[in-house]
Amino acid sequence: MTVDDTTSGGDEKPPSDSSGHPTPHHAVDHTAEPTDDPLAIRLEQLILGAERRYTPFQAARTAGVSMDLASRFWRAMGFADIGQARALTEADVLALRRLAGLVEAGLLSEPMAIQVARSTGQTTARLAEWQIDSFLAGLTEPPEPGMTRTEVTYPLVELLLPELEEFLVYVWRRQLAAATGRVVQAADDEEMVDRRLAVGFADLVGFTRLTRRLEEEELGELVEAFETTCADLVAAHGGRLIKTLGDEVLYAADDAGTAAEIALRLIETMTHDTSMPALRVGIAFGTVTTRMGDVFGNTVNLASRLTSIAPKDAVLVDGALAEELIRTGDTPVSEAEAAKQATEAEKAGEEPPVYRFGIQPMWQRPVRGLGVVEPWLLTRRPKPEN
Repeated sequence: MTVDDTTSGGDEKPPSDSSGHPTPHHAVDHTAEPTDDPLAIRLEQLILGAERRYTPFQAARTAGVSMDLASRFWRAMGFADIGQARALTEADVLALRRLAGLVEAGLLSEPMAIQVARSTGQTTARLAEWQIDSFLAGLTEPPEPGMTRTEVTYPLVELLLPELEEFLVYVWRRQLAAATGRVVQAADDEEMVDRRLAVGFADLVGFTRLTRRLEEEELGELVEAFETTCADLVAAHGGRLIKTLGDEVLYAADDAGTAAEIALRLIETMTHDTSMPALRVGIAFGTVTTRMGDVFGNTVNLASRLTSIAPKDAVLVDGALAEELIRTGDTPVSEAEAAKQATEAEKAGEEPPVYRFGIQPMWQRPVRGLGVVEPWLLTRRPKPEN
């Protein structure tokens, strides 16, 4: 598509795609008009590094992208429809060119480019909300009587913006390197998408009752402490935090032993925190589908079901994870077998096998949508005395 450098003035044609047909996305009612607040506009220009210049139609035309594709990119990134208000900048044009260029070069298919836009938009939207709600809101309390928050916000953002931007890129590169490493180590192409992982859910017991009893600020502090503790433990022991849901966290690990260690660490840590409710964890091992940083499939569903039936301050695992722990030597087949091995080792003057975990079969029970399952209770075996 030829780039039209006309960016302002004159009567504009109705938005259309490259075939000249009217764009369906613009049959909807556009109500998200950009703000006209002077401070908000100054902050926007500071953060974006450019002034408002283009309407959406002008931005798409200047980028050489059909209005239909531009609209799909913007919506995937989570940007509100703004009709034809002049609110876009050179950066918006450049972003469109880059995404469309990846498609035109054959590096990404159009659906994949939409997914890239959506995953980036969703992740950064949450990050931005958190930074404003939990970070900037506290720092912009007026330091002196008579000063307003708005008088403090602009210079603070001006100071923090380059530092936060550099830090964001640094963390993203680190995470991208780790994720790329996992992919290239996959056994085959199918394993890059459908992989065998251990998936764990950790759930606070009685959280609904707590929401009725605690003040909003207390509840927010509890949830933040829970999520922070879980995120730190999962990362420290080699897992990946997939998402947090207030009273529940979902994590994944490449091997059963790592997932089991994280689960028991979570239970042990929360048990010693008197401010926290009881915790229960469920883990399943098997094939999962990964999309946009999330995990899906029967393995994930089973882990969730195991969590819902787990006793307080306990970990339930499925048969596949129990078998994997046995195969890797992290747990004995049974306590009787472990005792037999210890006796035989003692007679032979040898050191007995050392196991990290113990597993105990629980009652079989039907699980909605998954048939009959046999959970196993996971425990930590005491370290042998010297």
